[in-house]
Amino acid sequence: MTEETKIYSVGITGASGAIYGVRLTEELLELGYTVHLLITGAGWQVFREELNMDINQPELCISTLFPERNGTLYVHGLQEFTAPVASGSYRNDGMVVIPCSMGTLSKIAHSHSGSLVERTADVMLKEKRPLILVPRETPLHRIHLENMLRVSDAGGSIVPAMPGYYHHPQTMDDLVNFVVGKVLDHMNVPHQLFTRWGDQS
Repeated sequence: MTEETKIYSVGITGASGAIYGVRLTEELLELGYTVHLLITGAGWQVFREELNMDINQPELCISTLFPERNGTLYVHGLQEFTAPVASGSYRNDGMVVIPCSMGTLSKIAHSHSGSLVERTADVMLKEKRPLILVPRETPLHRIHLENMLRVSDAGGSIVPAMPGYYHHPQTMDDLVNFVVGKVLDHMNVPHQLFTRWGDQS
């Protein structure tokens, strides 16, 4: 599979920080990749609260957030188990759940595939393909931490939404771009979202 035809799944759940998932999707589409977007019911609620979107018109929300696309975007319903990403035979190059709520983390950690988000994540683990979870929660109790360990032991990666400050962020976008850039680094996807340590340019 060539670089131009990479295929990724992006799950956006009900944790605070929907903008992380939106920005990641924007970057992947800008690079010309195919993106399968999965948004939970609670994720849509965060769109309303944090992004001031009218979630009663989901198609308008999507067209507003991603008006221009170099890549191809597919948006799936949570019970759309006929979607390609629900099968291990589909060539999916990886999945990111960003932000990942503790509820979704728990379901993934225990292989409970009640929705297409968890099913796609389960496929990534069983097929030994990249799965990245971006939790956005604080503080964390023992069960949260144990679930992260279970996912890590099963082959997934935990990339918490923890922005750095050594690049001297000036805006909220700078902080968002740092987290999304770290996720893209973990996906081996090139980007220029933040200035790296030691890069004076």
